[in-house]
Amino acid sequence: MNARRKTSVFMASAMTAALLLAAGCQKKVAPPPPPPPPPPPAAPTATLSANPTSIQSGQSSTLTWSTTNASSITIEGVGYSSASGSQSVSPTTTTTYHLIARGDGGSADATATVTVTAPPPPPPPPPPPPPAMTESIFEQNVKPVFYAFDSYKISSDGQQTLTDSVSFLQSHADLKVLVAGYCDERGSEEYNLALGQKRADAAKDALVKAGIDGSRLRTISYGKEKPFCTEHKESCWQQNRRAQFSLDQ
Repeated sequence: MNARRKTSVFMASAMTAALLLAAGCQKKVAPPPPPPPPPPPAAPTATLSANPTSIQSGQSSTLTWSTTNASSITIEGVGYSSASGSQSVSPTTTTTYHLIARGDGGSADATATVTVTAPPPPPPPPPPPPPAMTESIFEQNVKPVFYAFDSYKISSDGQQTLTDSVSFLQSHADLKVLVAGYCDERGSEEYNLALGQKRADAAKDALVKAGIDGSRLRTISYGKEKPFCTEHKESCWQQNRRAQFSLDQ
């Protein structure tokens, strides 16, 4: 082998060795990392409120709700609902409404309570109006006063009669009263008119002293006119000697 050929072989060997050495010094390239996993689904949120929170039986309340990240929304006692909204409810007893929102990220719930109270009792009916005052009712409660012959002095029995009448007259302060004096048939007309007036005045004065306003009382004398009894005897004359009370229109 001549010198030129030896040189060529040596140089080829040297280049091969250099290439092999260079290849051994290069770093290996790592494969790219996998992409990150997608984020988990967002968890649902839910709110529920009632306005007003307390009602009387027969009244209404409004439920208002709002949700996010939910595909299924139910409210117990109402049913399936939209993601948000409002609805009127009229429970008859205290009720707690329960909202449940479900989605890929889980579930959320909210509650609202409507308290139902009994309505107040109706007011009592007004008392019936008092019966219209009639002459018959008046005479049952305000009785006549009787006098002795030729007298206008009020006896103890007559005073008790007037006392019994006072409470009725006081409880019916709007009544006007006519006090009429009567006499029996004996004596002249003029005398009996004067005596009848004295009897009426005596009865009025007794009522005023007992507390009855005198402006409510008017007196008149019929003397021996308009007798209550027409028989000519003492028992009949006694009925005619009186102060009679009646409604003064």
